[in-house]
Amino acid sequence: MPGLLRILAKPNRLFSSYSHLLNISLRFHRPITTTPADSPPPPPPPNPRPRTRTPLEKQFESWIDKLRPGFGPPEVADALRAQSDPDLALDIFRWAAQQRGYRHDSAAYLVIIKILISGRRYRHAETLVEEVVAGACEMSVPLYNSVIRFCCGRKFLFNRAFDVYKKMVRSEDCKPTLETYTLLFNSLLRRFNKLHVCYVYLHAVRSMAKQMKASGVIPDTFVLNMIIKAYSKCLEVDEAIRVFREMGLYGCEANAYTYSYIVKGLCEKGRVGQGLGFYQEMRSKELVPKSSAYMILICSLSMERRFEDAKEVLFDMLHEAMAPDLLTYKTLLEGLCREGKGSEAFDLLEEFRKRDTMMGQKNYKILSNVINFLTRE
Repeated sequence: MPGLLRILAKPNRLFSSYSHLLNISLRFHRPITTTPADSPPPPPPPNPRPRTRTPLEKQFESWIDKLRPGFGPPEVADALRAQSDPDLALDIFRWAAQQRGYRHDSAAYLVIIKILISGRRYRHAETLVEEVVAGACEMSVPLYNSVIRFCCGRKFLFNRAFDVYKKMVRSEDCKPTLETYTLLFNSLLRRFNKLHVCYVYLHAVRSMAKQMKASGVIPDTFVLNMIIKAYSKCLEVDEAIRVFREMGLYGCEANAYTYSYIVKGLCEKGRVGQGLGFYQEMRSKELVPKSSAYMILICSLSMERRFEDAKEVLFDMLHEAMAPDLLTYKTLLEGLCREGKGSEAFDLLEEFRKRDTMMGQKNYKILSNVINFLTRE
């Protein structure tokens, strides 16, 4: 009772304690709002601009509808061929692959790869090529050759082309064909741009030529010419002539390219007389050498002081409406001047000027100055 009297005697203290407790209660107990349990959620706001389908999506859905249940690879291949848009064709191809019970065959892959390459979708084509090589479908010779053609056309896939070729060699039913060897030889020859590089790839040419022969594939003139060109570029002229002599065994006939490669190889090897013999043989068959073969033969004959032969070949070149370059003219005229035949060189220059409409005043002056300088010595 005395304690209660002391509290009542101090009302301010009682009020402050009550206020403190009330503040604590309000701090930890926030009001809770409730909604009726049966009130529905608010509806979503209306979309003022509903999304419209693109023409490509409409075409895709149209073609998907045309592929009836149970469709197979022939129907998919027909659908792909009907597309003018490579992206749409790829969408259909990918969609079909996801359907239950369906698997693409080699014909479907061949169609889509050709579509993507012609549409310049090279990254997508490369992806499909890797799928095919990894075993996505049963292979066929046309699909193998299509893959090799694509790889040969892409610089960074050069080695991949030969990996596919080796896989083709090991296969049971898809051995390399003449088209396969044509693609690979052509790809190799494009790298024969420098002499020291030629020897690196010559081994591959020789090896493939042996494999082609062992497998019973009969080469045509185009393939044999590429082999002859490879040997001639590497100055393996005896090998080139051996292949030349074997052409008849395959029912092939040498053409202007065949002779031109051999003439150039012989002249670069220093066997100019033999090169002139092949030139005369081809002219007797009314075959016209390539301009590069004409010019290297003229220069080689001039450097061996066989000026009469060189002049005859040069006039034959002009007769065939081909113009020698400045170096070819200069090599012949300088050779004559150094043999003390300056006046003959002047007369020849005038004759060349009459017959060669492409010489031009600039080249004429250069050649004239060369003769004047050499005849004054």
